[in-house]
Amino acid sequence: MADGETAGAGNGPGAAFDAVILAGGAARRLGGRDKPGLLVGGATLLDHAVAACAGAHRTVVVGPERPTAAPVTWVREDPPGGGPVAALAAGLAAVSAPVTLLLAADLPFVTREVTERLVAALSDPPDISGHPAADAVLLTDSTGRDQPLLAVYRTGALRNAVAAVGDPDGAPLRRVWAGLRAARMADPGRAAFDCDTWPQVRAARATSGRMENVLEDWIEAVKAELGIELDVDIAALLDMTKVAAHNVVRPAAPLTAFLVGYAAAQAGGGSAAVADALRKAEALAAAYERPDAASGGADTGGTAAP
Repeated sequence: MADGETAGAGNGPGAAFDAVILAGGAARRLGGRDKPGLLVGGATLLDHAVAACAGAHRTVVVGPERPTAAPVTWVREDPPGGGPVAALAAGLAAVSAPVTLLLAADLPFVTREVTERLVAALSDPPDISGHPAADAVLLTDSTGRDQPLLAVYRTGALRNAVAAVGDPDGAPLRRVWAGLRAARMADPGRAAFDCDTWPQVRAARATSGRMENVLEDWIEAVKAELGIELDVDIAALLDMTKVAAHNVVRPAAPLTAFLVGYAAAQAGGGSAAVADALRKAEALAAAYERPDAASGGADTGGTAAP
């Protein structure tokens, strides 16, 4: 299949493949925030990418280690912050499958179905000369633009292309795929939608209309206004306030949340300090016996009965 030809879905089972997720970068258009850790639809952008790689033999994530919903192999580019080609070279060093799925960690709508269609497309029969039909299959977005960070590659061809670049530090990624024979597959939905800017993040969060999306956007706005860079575990915070409201009295929820934040700040701040304060507060609320419990007092939404 010649460069620029459109790929189909493939007729047989896809080849065995590994996945490489690029999860580094400075995210300058997001104020330097940890973009892969941003929440969209109740999961981080990184976890959306990891879930889309569920069919891979191994999923390699290049970047600083973060919690993930499924096991992954972590590697770092050399030097750290050396750019996408350096990150790709580090990821390929951990790949053993004949096919490599390459993803960016900012695609909230990418799915396993899309990635496996790409893999199947690369399994098209060889051409009449016996050569593989293509070195890569790139997804194209609704405008026809190629998405090389939502694509599959023959691992050997990709390694050769990276090696041909020379020093990968700071090299533009386009130099890698420029010499590859690429087929294309049209985006069947919104898989190519990425989150490079805050308007794009908010648009992604708004698509489902879920309460979590509103909360995520509000938390981001508050953090920006207050100059806070801490990632907030919204689910854990809501669980703690739910227990406090139920076992103590409803106004205890926001007051306890405030005290948790204050305690975490006194302990030096950071996600570990917040998690420890949340755990202690939730355990205390769960074991709490209200003073009015013996007399059968009811929670009216005000302060506890004297």
